[in-house]
Amino acid sequence: MNILSLVPVEWKKIRRSKIFFILVLATVILWIPSILNADFNFGMQAEGISPENNFFIQGFMAMAWFIFPATMVVITVLQNQTERSNHGILKMLALPVSTAKLCMAKFIVLVSFSAIQFLMSIGMYYVSAMIAGSMQNYNFMLPPFFIFKEVGMMWASAIPMLAFFWLLAVCIQTPIFSIGIGLTSVVPSVLMINTKVWFAYPMAYPFFVITSEYGKLATNLEMDQVELIPWLPVAALITVVCLMISCIRFGQAERR
Repeated sequence: MNILSLVPVEWKKIRRSKIFFILVLATVILWIPSILNADFNFGMQAEGISPENNFFIQGFMAMAWFIFPATMVVITVLQNQTERSNHGILKMLALPVSTAKLCMAKFIVLVSFSAIQFLMSIGMYYVSAMIAGSMQNYNFMLPPFFIFKEVGMMWASAIPMLAFFWLLAVCIQTPIFSIGIGLTSVVPSVLMINTKVWFAYPMAYPFFVITSEYGKLATNLEMDQVELIPWLPVAALITVVCLMISCIRFGQAERR
C-alpha cells in the first residue's frame, strides 16, 4: 500500500471522533469577539487602516497566534491517541506496510484538518462580516480572492509548525505532556516575530505572515515583511527533520 491509499483509511478511523466538533467550536469562538466589538474597527484612523481591513486582520491575528495552533496541538494528540486507546496501532504495525508510510499518512490527515479549519474560518469570517455589517450599517466584506490568498499563505506557512506538533505527539507518549509542551511553545510566538531570527521558530510563522500583511494594510504602521530567504530553506529543513524523526520513532514504543 502506498501513502495515498492509506490516507482514506486514516480518515475512516477518526470520522466518529470529536475532532470535527473541536474545529467547529474553535472557529465559532474565534469570531464572536469580532462581531461584538465591530465598532472598534472605526477607531483605527491613527494606524491608517480601513474598518473592513481591520476586521479581517484582527480576526485572523487571533487565529494565527493562539486559536489555530492550540487547536492543532489538541487534534494532533487526539489523532495519535485514537489508535493507542484501543491498541489499534498494534494491528497497523502488524501489517506489511512501512511505518514511515503510516506516519506520513497520518500527518497528511493532520494537514488536511488544518486546511479544513482555515476554510471554516473563511466561512465564519463572511458570516461574521455580514452580521457585523448589519449591526454597524457598514460593509466589512473583502473580495474572496484577497481573503483566500492571505489565508492560503497562512496555511502554507503553518506546515512546519504542524510537523513539530506531530513530532511531539509521536515522541511523547503521555498526552498531557505532549499538549502542555505544544501549548507552551505557542506563547513565545508574539515575542519571536519581533526578533531577527523569527524564521527559526516555526510556531511564529502564521502569526508573522498575518502581521506583515497588517503592515501593508495599515499605512501608518511599520511591520517586518516576509523575506523568502532565509525563511523558506529554514522552514523546509525544520519540516523535513521533524518528519524524518517522526517516521523513525513512530510505533517504536508499541514494538517493544
